[in-house]
Amino acid sequence: MPENIAAILPELFNATGQTLLMLGIGLSAAIIIGGPLGVLLFLLGPGQSLSHRSAFAVLSWIVNTVRSFPFIILLVALVPFTRVIAGTSIGPLAASVPLSVAAIPYFARLVEQCLREVPRGVIEAAHAMGASELQIIWRVLVLEARSGLVLALTVLAVSFLSYSAIAGVVGGGGIGDLAIRYGYYRFQTDVMVLTVALLVVMVQVVQFVGNTLARRLDKR
Repeated sequence: MPENIAAILPELFNATGQTLLMLGIGLSAAIIIGGPLGVLLFLLGPGQSLSHRSAFAVLSWIVNTVRSFPFIILLVALVPFTRVIAGTSIGPLAASVPLSVAAIPYFARLVEQCLREVPRGVIEAAHAMGASELQIIWRVLVLEARSGLVLALTVLAVSFLSYSAIAGVVGGGGIGDLAIRYGYYRFQTDVMVLTVALLVVMVQVVQFVGNTLARRLDKR
């Protein structure tokens, strides 16, 4: 094993844990807040049961505005907010704040798109049988779109693995921080290659698990 890599193994394990922590917090925020937001976007859309043009336009504009920010700019712009929430602007917990803010509208839009693929006839049949809006959401929309929702969450996880690496540029910790400190500033190419390879492996694992679960949930 090359000397450089052997020397940083403890830091590599710690950085991997930090990356998984950031990813876990970001995905949790996306599911808890972004999921319902996506459902609301769908229900407020044209032709849906809660259709409201003005509310949909405002909510859609907010989602698109947050999504339009490059993550590195969002990371810096949210520093004051991050200090209020996390008590600091550096470290994995601090980086999780802008990651969560970016993940929420991203996942909301993915959820909306998944729900739009549910056949209109299925929703109308549920309405005809007297199902409430809450029952339609859980027993029709989410159930019918579950495979697509899993794939949407997989896409989000893969994207935010790279976002968590970007957080290392401003001291967010994780694998990206390790790559910057050793691979870039100290010109240790073997460390850079190792961190890239580790991220590739993590992406492949996430994608494989997501695809497998989505295939099992797909009842078509």
